[in-house]
Amino acid sequence: MISKTENRVILSRRNFLTYSGIAIGGISISSFLPKAFGSEIISKTTNVLPAVDTIATPSLENPVRLNFNENALGMSPNAQKAAISAVNKANRYAKAEIPLLSQSLAKHHNLSPEYILLTAGSSEGIRSSIAAWSGENTQFVIPELTYGDGEQFANIFNLPITKIPSLKDWAFDIDAFKAAVDQYPGRSIVYLVNPNNPTSTIAPTAQIIEWIPSKPKDTIFIVDEAYAEFVNDPNFQSVDTLIEQGYDNIVLLKTFSKIHAMAGLRVGYVLASPNNIKNISQFVAGEKLNYCGVCAALASMEDADFLAYSKQTTDTSRQIMEQVLDELGFYYLPSQTNFIFHQIGTDLAQYQQLLQDKHIFVGRAFPPADRWSRISLGTPGEMLYTANVLRQLRSQNLI
Repeated sequence: MISKTENRVILSRRNFLTYSGIAIGGISISSFLPKAFGSEIISKTTNVLPAVDTIATPSLENPVRLNFNENALGMSPNAQKAAISAVNKANRYAKAEIPLLSQSLAKHHNLSPEYILLTAGSSEGIRSSIAAWSGENTQFVIPELTYGDGEQFANIFNLPITKIPSLKDWAFDIDAFKAAVDQYPGRSIVYLVNPNNPTSTIAPTAQIIEWIPSKPKDTIFIVDEAYAEFVNDPNFQSVDTLIEQGYDNIVLLKTFSKIHAMAGLRVGYVLASPNNIKNISQFVAGEKLNYCGVCAALASMEDADFLAYSKQTTDTSRQIMEQVLDELGFYYLPSQTNFIFHQIGTDLAQYQQLLQDKHIFVGRAFPPADRWSRISLGTPGEMLYTANVLRQLRSQNLI
């Protein structure tokens, strides 16, 4: 399996099951694969799915990038073909394709296209949604540890920011959120990332699903579900059901960056009531999205086999990482995303450098979570390599 000239192991869509016994550092991919994974999905998709992994010897020029929560699998080959084909038409605006994507997304959420607003990734959705409800005497309410774009844009719009202290393991304190909203004399924008980044955990779904329909006075909820497609916990529930039921105090943000592996093409969308969509649309660039991104997104939406494949490889990578963390005694939070948040026994900068010396990049610091590290999930082969490096560092008493 190991080429003498290239020093790499290739796990392709056709030979994934055959090669799954490959072991690196004493662990093999086969021990992590769900019994149902492989034969059913791969037999249907041998001509369309990308390779699971190419395990090349990491180097300064070719590091293992586990620092930005990207989907290392790469996007659907069908989506790649659609994007490449769209280059020939990219001198035009995607006037015909944009409505098709809106229709596809609306159908996916059991709604009509009037509930959909396409954005340049979820970041534009965050910015435009905050802009739509900003004004005098408006507070921005967030947990003390969460994705930073919301706070960044709130600062740009000069909103006072109310940070809610976390419960154990950085869990959301919904009762404290309620108190902050109830006690504030003006408008509140409540921004919740679910599953949360960087913690990788889901919010208390039952409390959220109960709180939003209670319609606290002059409050809009912006819920960012960038990672929802990775969730395995049956208790999770998307808030799109509330929008479908007609609640107009909620905005849902979605992206093609994660499960669809399209981070660089910048395609996202807002899901909200038609009136809210009209309000938010005043603050976006008129849905003038990247032509290639729109066409790739359309193709990816139709590629159910790839999305299943993307989810399964992420689950496998998560299991590999969880096993080595258990083995080495690192405490970690139950991940429902394509990354894991774990405690470390040393300074984060030192931990990052030790891994970087082995050409592995992990996440930045996330104050106030001192001595915690966020590690994105790469392909199974990348996680096997990372697991082996962690073992080596422990054997040297460096971590």
